[in-house]
Amino acid sequence: MVEQSDRIRARVRQLMPTARDELATLVGFRSIADPRQAPPEQCTGAAKWVADAFRSVGIEHVGLVETSDGSKAVVGHQPGPDGAPTVLLYSHYDIQPAGDEALWHSPPFELTERDGRWYGRGAADCKGNVVMHLLALRALAAVADTFPVGIKVVSEGSEEMGTGGLEQLVQDRPELFAADVIVIADTGNVAVGRPTVTTSLRGIANVVVHVETLEGELHSGMYGGSAPDALAALVQMLSTLRDHGGNTVVDGLDTAQDWDGAQYPEQQFRRDAGVLDGVRLTGSGSVADAVWARPALTILGIDAPPVVGSAAAIQPRASARLNLRVSPGMDPHRAQDALVAHLEGAAPWGAHVRVEREAVGAPFQAKTSGPGYTALQTALESAYGHPLEVAGQGGTIPLCNVLAEQFPDAEIVLMGVEEPQALIHAPNESVDPSEIENLAVAEALFLLGLGDGEK
Repeated sequence: MVEQSDRIRARVRQLMPTARDELATLVGFRSIADPRQAPPEQCTGAAKWVADAFRSVGIEHVGLVETSDGSKAVVGHQPGPDGAPTVLLYSHYDIQPAGDEALWHSPPFELTERDGRWYGRGAADCKGNVVMHLLALRALAAVADTFPVGIKVVSEGSEEMGTGGLEQLVQDRPELFAADVIVIADTGNVAVGRPTVTTSLRGIANVVVHVETLEGELHSGMYGGSAPDALAALVQMLSTLRDHGGNTVVDGLDTAQDWDGAQYPEQQFRRDAGVLDGVRLTGSGSVADAVWARPALTILGIDAPPVVGSAAAIQPRASARLNLRVSPGMDPHRAQDALVAHLEGAAPWGAHVRVEREAVGAPFQAKTSGPGYTALQTALESAYGHPLEVAGQGGTIPLCNVLAEQFPDAEIVLMGVEEPQALIHAPNESVDPSEIENLAVAEALFLLGLGDGEK
């Protein structure tokens, strides 16, 4: 195993210039899955490039499948030896918009090296993971004539838009995704050089709350003091959703869970989140408890008069959109019910309240006791020379739950080249090339070890 590991490492290092060139090409595509923000040809070009790249590393059966949202998923399959397990390698080639390009220190669609990191939109999320998969599959050729397991590849084309095309494809054509182990390469390590698997994701239960108190606007001088202000009512209602320490408070919802995996040091979190000097973090317990294990309520937006142009008037109506992140183990529908009941009960002065429910997303908890996780832990620790750590993620990846429901016996693994310094979704996104290298070594060792384990 040591000799194989050394050969794989040597091959990956030899191929790193190729990986950089491929990432530069892929970053060059403005593959934003929204025709209002980028030409659709950019997504099509990226999809074709990814398909050709996987074909070049030995996945013979690769094609583009149009999904229900109009995006193109790259789907491929290379059968393994008889009796060998099948591993699905997931990534996505679509990206977040670059935002204000003036905030970037280099062009967002040109891969640029600075201080040892590679900068560009999608360099980490998630084109870096596409390249990592390609690198791992190439490295396997250094120690094996054929793939030791069956390989399926899926690269999504609309993950960042959240329009559900791939989730629907899983339900419509499950044969494309059936596997013993599913590697979702769209998360990352707690820090550069510290191998991490993500085992939990929070769910989501959003609502829009509308408050009405008057038939129309009233002069604040003539009526202020007795006339019920809808905006003031809404502010009072929203204030009940946090206690003085900043903890989320929703009547009937357990908000005291603890995280027992890797911790998130406060100083690192302050740097990652850009918390201003002198501003305290919210919530009791640890940062990991707050962002990975507990529910969190965020006010996403408020409909109210803007400051510029506002009149001296009492507002008759106001609305807010609320984002409730739901802890692993919670039923998102019950959590949404609790939030609706809380808002209705918190309304002052008999204000009329109407709550619109948005679609919910279930939290996810990975199973970590199977042979896939065992093989992956061994591979990651060998590649990094560091013990494996376990983390959560505060966000939601609906695909994980769809896959878990469709394939209840499959092991689902979340990992990837992202880490806090990557600044995914923000200006100056980047990837540390050592993460691509180490994860490619680990993935190649994992596929090799899983194949050997089945013999």
